[in-house]
Amino acid sequence: MTVSRVPVAPAERGAEVGRRIGVGLIYGLFRPRVLGAWRVPATGPAIIAVNHTHNVDGPVVMGVAPRPVHFLIKKEAFIGPLDPFLRRIGQIEVDRTTTDRTAIGTALDVLKGGGVLGIFPEGSRGEGDFAALRSGLAYFAVRSGAPVVPVAVLGSNERRSAVIPGMPPIRGRIDVVFGDPFTVGEGGRRTRAALDTATERLRDGLTGHLEKARRLTGR
Repeated sequence: MTVSRVPVAPAERGAEVGRRIGVGLIYGLFRPRVLGAWRVPATGPAIIAVNHTHNVDGPVVMGVAPRPVHFLIKKEAFIGPLDPFLRRIGQIEVDRTTTDRTAIGTALDVLKGGGVLGIFPEGSRGEGDFAALRSGLAYFAVRSGAPVVPVAVLGSNERRSAVIPGMPPIRGRIDVVFGDPFTVGEGGRRTRAALDTATERLRDGLTGHLEKARRLTGR
């Protein structure tokens, strides 16, 4: 069964508001060290692929990225007051249990409009090592032809705050390392073979960047 809702493309200005909120929040709570942010293309469509070990990873990247980011976020996060808030700041709800055509269409519209799409290619929080990639990243990369920027968030899951349960230590250092953008396949081709090849190239590119980021930061 597929999910079908009327797609509503998120406004760029909403994502910019989210970025500004993220700047204040992340720099107020933590001590982020941002490396290579200049590698994000200044204009045009781009996909930011982020490893994922903690719930703060998305807000951290939103707050340190040089451009507004529209993240694909699991529908379970869209509850209570977070629902309208996440929509207003340009984030995209996705149902991970099925083929969510509305989310797919909305994400592609972001890229068609020259925006930045944020994806956790592992699908959920885990080891954050890019070892188990789901097919979504390959699909968007192949379908849009947009460059993929690998991003390693390191330190968000090392320790816990003594002040706010479940959070990283207040004023603790979180490293965010942006890698060189790269493309996979030709825009528009969506054959199984093309997606499989793209997935392997993405895995190699993302894991290679993560290894470099760990060496660079000593984490």
